[in-house]
Amino acid sequence: MVLDTAHEVPTPEGIDIELRPAGPMARASAWLVDLLLRLGILITIWITAGLLGKFGLALTLLSAFFLEWLIPAWCEVRWNGATPGKKALGLMVVHDDGTPVRWPAALTRNLLRAVDFLPLLYLFGFVAMCLSRDFKRLGDHAAGTLVVFRPALGGSHDVPPAAALAPARALSLAEQRAIVDFAERSTALTADRAAELAEIAEPLVGTARGAAATERLIGIANYLLGRQ
Repeated sequence: MVLDTAHEVPTPEGIDIELRPAGPMARASAWLVDLLLRLGILITIWITAGLLGKFGLALTLLSAFFLEWLIPAWCEVRWNGATPGKKALGLMVVHDDGTPVRWPAALTRNLLRAVDFLPLLYLFGFVAMCLSRDFKRLGDHAAGTLVVFRPALGGSHDVPPAAALAPARALSLAEQRAIVDFAERSTALTADRAAELAEIAEPLVGTARGAAATERLIGIANYLLGRQ
């Protein structure tokens, strides 16, 4: 029996990102929230479009298709891996390597919900999750994705205090986690090793080298944690 389901992803910077796969109950709760939301939208469209006769019926059926199969994929790609239900439950979809989910994987995992649903009420998907250490349903296996609890970047007290420094570009969640993890572990590294790792993030530290690169990356970590 597996007690620790943490999924560790090594990064080129030598820092492991720890992801926590979401189990069947959390995922079922998120699915129920999404289902109720989709039903509410569809009923509203059906009542409104009912005044348009056959055209209204066609519009309702088309809306049902988009709401069931395409809109969830769009939400996962555009909203940092989360549908409204996942966002409410603190969940997100990522690739197996911890990177943000993209269109091919999002479409694959959502279209294969038709298979996971078989023979009734997602039985295949539930069995697949119970047999997987990372709680993957069939669609996740095919797409190479994980549904994980959203990491909480705030609340860490191990990052050395420094002047907050905004990054030069937008960072993905995985990149933010890697930078915060580096800052948390920097005090346990030798100065030379910390500088060596910090210099790998050249797009963020620029021409800074040695201790200056380390300080710059720690400053970005403080910014990500919301410190002033």
